Amino acid sequence: MTIKQFAFDAQQHLQTHAGTTFKRSHVYELLAAAFGFNSYASLCADHVFTHGSLASRHPAKHGESVGRRCLELDYPPEIALQLAQTLPAYLTEYDIGVIRIEDLVAYLRYETDSVTDHDLYEFDDDVEDEEDTFEPWSDRESIVSPILLEGLTAAAGKGNAHAHYALALIHAPSDDLYDEPSAGSEYWYTEERNGRLLTGVEKEWADEYAAILNRAEKYEHHLRAAGSLDHEAALLEMAEHFGDPAFFERLTPLSTRIDAAHAANVAEHLGLCKEAWQWRTMAAQQGNTEAMRELIEGDDRLNLQQCWTWFYLAELLGTDLSKDEYRAINEDGSDYDDDVGGPAYVGGQGGVELEPINADLEAIARRDAVTLYQTIEANSA
Repeated sequence: MTIKQFAFDAQQHLQTHAGTTFKRSHVYELLAAAFGFNSYASLCADHVFTHGSLASRHPAKHGESVGRRCLELDYPPEIALQLAQTLPAYLTEYDIGVIRIEDLVAYLRYETDSVTDHDLYEFDDDVEDEEDTFEPWSDRESIVSPILLEGLTAAAGKGNAHAHYALALIHAPSDDLYDEPSAGSEYWYTEERNGRLLTGVEKEWADEYAAILNRAEKYEHHLRAAGSLDHEAALLEMAEHFGDPAFFERLTPLSTRIDAAHAANVAEHLGLCKEAWQWRTMAAQQGNTEAMRELIEGDDRLNLQQCWTWFYLAELLGTDLSKDEYRAINEDGSDYDDDVGGPAYVGGQGGVELEPINADLEAIARRDAVTLYQTIEANSA
């Protein structure tokens, strides 16, 4: 269902139940009002319609807004009163909602483990008393509908970076090996491209491979479009998947919305040593004890006072970096399960070893660690 078809159906429904005619432009305004927006333009600025999936706003709460908008559009009070009940009920029956595009991005990233549960529920804070009705879903396909894709495409066409990034995430190649194109699919795809007429399963394999390639093209197109609009997560993903260093060239390590430890690993993979150290330091300052360990054993190893600062900070956060952390693992690195059995391997790491420092430097290191700890606690409150 497209937005145009949706508006047409709503228009027919309202005219049947109200016994009067409505301009199509007015229907769009009433639909926006049904979700608490002052105009259709304000809805489209950073929200899109959803159908049969998650939403950050629902029409049941905004009946008064519909009635008020009717009056502003010069419809009689009795019509306004009727539509205040009819339109929200209609939208609820057909499971129509809206979601802020930035929230949709957060959910799509949650599906790929790019955000935490804590990040997931800080949505639509510009709306007072708005209910949170989000639930994670099992796959992208369960929330993608034609009306949502149409809204995202329209927003992307107007230069909305979040819309481009949402489309990139929707079209992103699957991490599931079973979803990867097989050699046979590529063979039959190539044969068809060379003019061979295919039928049956060969045609299905060729079409499947073509669809995967098309999806990959859309993913890269929208990812790069979002990156060109300085979308941080998109820029970092471009660095990770395409080796594009624009993220590290355009941005300074100040954003709290980026996983600093991940950014450090990406920078390191690209050979950007200074940037890797900056982002790993940022991760440590945010409380990542593994980043502290890496700095002690790596970039900061010659700065003994800084190393002890990281050590004491980890201690304040409940981690003793001097302790060995070894455990039994399977060959693939997963934790060993005695009930399953099979060969076991040793995983983990030894504790860090630091040379002692004099009392004055130790006092400074402890003081700096306390300051960092207080900042971490304040930011997590």
